Amino acid sequence: MQAPNPPLILIFGPFDPSGSSSLPADTVTCAAMGCHALGTLTAILVRDTASTEEIQPVSPELIDDQARCLLEDMTVHAIKVGPLYTTESVSVLAQIAADYSHVPLVLHLGPAPDESLLEGGDAEDVQLALFELLLPQTDVAVVDHKLLEQWQSEGMFSGMDADTPAQALLDYGAKWVLSTGAPLRPGLGSHLLQGRHSETGSWNRQAPAARLADADGPLACAITAQLARGLDVPAAVDAAIALAEPLAGRTFQPGMGHLLINRSSP
Repeated sequence: MQAPNPPLILIFGPFDPSGSSSLPADTVTCAAMGCHALGTLTAILVRDTASTEEIQPVSPELIDDQARCLLEDMTVHAIKVGPLYTTESVSVLAQIAADYSHVPLVLHLGPAPDESLLEGGDAEDVQLALFELLLPQTDVAVVDHKLLEQWQSEGMFSGMDADTPAQALLDYGAKWVLSTGAPLRPGLGSHLLQGRHSETGSWNRQAPAARLADADGPLACAITAQLARGLDVPAAVDAAIALAEPLAGRTFQPGMGHLLINRSSP
């Protein structure tokens, strides 16, 4: 008998030639979670395990063409969005998400790139576009607790009537926010899930290894995979943490820079 088709996940992200993060790292992680990854390239990076030397964003028209070609051909069960580098690409992706609003979307928020790598770009404008245009289309936003604190200290949420930075993301329109690494005691943090209607969930999290690249990437992929299987958000996050935490603990150092997650390990 023919095996059932695996869930299809559409990944938006840059090509990271070091395999540290984004494409192709997310593709390998999705395969480990029993899903088939489809890809829409948002940029090409020139980087090694230590640093990024150049970013070449893909045109918004090409992002749109890539994604719609796939979405019109296949039934995509969930979408994962990684780094975006121009306000135009954020706008295009927000429109795609609106047109396919029935497909769960996971937004993995990360630090803004060095502006010297963005030709004529403004990293703060891109962040604001993500907040204003894409968060309203987002089922789960995954973001590091320290990054949320940094954005708050930089005034990214000034003028908003929110008690916490996570609440600010909810106020922008995200249905759920999962903040990772909130400190509980030395060496131990937590994953904190917050919903629009004051729902909360908390899970212990061991601190990742120092200088680990894309520490939360497997978790964002695992949440996407569980949503693709039809779980609701709290159940998907619970199942994803159980799957992703052991994976994030398997590391190796192939170069002179950061530790990488050994996604190929069975």
